[in-house]
Amino acid sequence: MAAIMMVMVTLLFLDVSGTLHRFLGWTAQIQFLPALLALNVVVIVALVLLTLVCGRIYCSVICPLGIFQDIVSWIHGKRKKNRFTSSPEKRWLRYGVLVVFIAAFVAGIHALVALLAPYSSYGRMVTNLLLPVYQWCNNLLAAVAERMDSYTFYGVDVWIKSLPTFLIALATFIIIVVLAWRGGRTYCNTICPVGTILAQLARFSWFKVYFEADKCKSCGLCTKNCKASCIDFKTRKVDYTRCVTCGNCLEKCNFGALHYGHPKASAQPVEPATDDKPATDNARRAFLVGAAIVGADVALAQAAKKVDGGLAVIEDKKPYKRSTPINPPGSVSAKHFAQHCTACQLCVAKCPNGVLRPSSDPSRLMQPELSFERGACRPECVVCSSVCPTGAIKPITVDEKSSTMIGHAVWVKENCLILKDGVNCGNCARHCPTGAIMMVPSNPDDDTSPMVPAVNSAMCIGCGTCEYVCPSRPFSAIYVEGHEMQREI
Repeated sequence: MAAIMMVMVTLLFLDVSGTLHRFLGWTAQIQFLPALLALNVVVIVALVLLTLVCGRIYCSVICPLGIFQDIVSWIHGKRKKNRFTSSPEKRWLRYGVLVVFIAAFVAGIHALVALLAPYSSYGRMVTNLLLPVYQWCNNLLAAVAERMDSYTFYGVDVWIKSLPTFLIALATFIIIVVLAWRGGRTYCNTICPVGTILAQLARFSWFKVYFEADKCKSCGLCTKNCKASCIDFKTRKVDYTRCVTCGNCLEKCNFGALHYGHPKASAQPVEPATDDKPATDNARRAFLVGAAIVGADVALAQAAKKVDGGLAVIEDKKPYKRSTPINPPGSVSAKHFAQHCTACQLCVAKCPNGVLRPSSDPSRLMQPELSFERGACRPECVVCSSVCPTGAIKPITVDEKSSTMIGHAVWVKENCLILKDGVNCGNCARHCPTGAIMMVPSNPDDDTSPMVPAVNSAMCIGCGTCEYVCPSRPFSAIYVEGHEMQREI
């Protein structure tokens, strides 16, 4: 189940066709923190009941970051067996991080909340580290298929959308891999705030891992294979706040002394027992192999094919430093969006127009914002609102999107080619989907003067088409300023 969930969540972020979110979007909606922010009562109640009945099953089967740690630990376990020991709970660190997380959420320090959110951390790792490799492989297949006159695959642009977010994702990946390689579930049981919250419920769970004392031979295999370091075989104790109900201890016990169920009244901890030599180790569960090899050996890259026809190099556009960032349509307001977005990057990965990218602004770090150097926010596209699991971007219809004002266009006279180079243009007016831009004489008293764009702010929805199609380089002669509060025309 964990392997299947891991593959589905990963494919949700990797999908370049834009279709899988219709079938796999629920895997994001059942994550604990996104469901909490979206006030998804059904999911929250279901996860609470699941934990009260079965323990921290969520951490071992549903949470992709937890499963990722298991994969890393499983790979290391192939080389070094029976490597874990029982260790006391680091309460000061565990609850200290939870207090910091809650305080950051209340105080509006959204970057810190995003850094500690487990689902979002995994999403950033996939989007920034694995997705480019996946896209290169896709482009290689597209190039091969094209030579065979097949268009089953199509090429996509591969680029780093935000260097700070990329570096944060890389640092997160390294930290989690090191911790999981050395100590299994160390991150889950010392840093993850969701794990700490569920731990308080798990101590009261109906089903638990417990000892049958008269069968235990004190071989220690359960402790040496517990990746949560929560089993002390000498005292027959299990720390249920750290146990993720993975079942490793059950399959390692050769004497049937460990059980998973409702503890019997006679199953009480005993005095420390004598440590004997461990019994022969058995093979680890094989069903994680499929998830472990997903993306592990992918290293192909398509060679860039440059065909410029001898033309001059076109200078890339540079983004404007907007006074007010542009939030995705459906985010209601800047305040609502900032409070609910955990920067999981799912909307960034799924945006078919390439206009969403993580912010580098410290106050909005990693949260998505719109920029129009590579495309425009097309009025008929509502993908971001349909995939957001936290409610930061509320679902909207195409009709609502077409009439939602997320910003307004601003003409920059000094950059306009019509006045700067004396050429006829009008690209912005021709391509404006709402007819908010008209070409008027630059001199109101002279109808023969060059025609320049004039923006009707009451009709402009801030889609950025004008900014995208403007031929002026490096800065467009027309750009979009965002609105703090979105509204419908």
